[in-house]
Amino acid sequence: MLRIKNNEEKNNGMNANQLITVADLEKFKVDLLAEIRQIVKSSNGLPSKKWLKSSEVMKLLHISPGKLQTMRKSGVLCFMRIGGSIYYEQEDINRMFEKNKVNQN
Repeated sequence: MLRIKNNEEKNNGMNANQLITVADLEKFKVDLLAEIRQIVKSSNGLPSKKWLKSSEVMKLLHISPGKLQTMRKSGVLCFMRIGGSIYYEQEDINRMFEKNKVNQN
């Protein structure tokens, strides 16, 4: 195990006795925040999971359980039932938004 750790340290160009400066930490913070912003931007603030539970969909759409049930029954929103849980595909929710988008020009 020690041999592997030493090889990893050599590959990273670091060793156990290396000091980290405040400037190093500031650069790390800037890089980390930039990556987080990119992830959030690419997901448009939406959950990045493929399948969402009913509670997640209600929270995302700001709707009640009854409204979600109506959307299922009317075929507005596709779903999958596994046991007692109902799941919705994120892509179906995105398509529903695109289909119902109104252009006010």
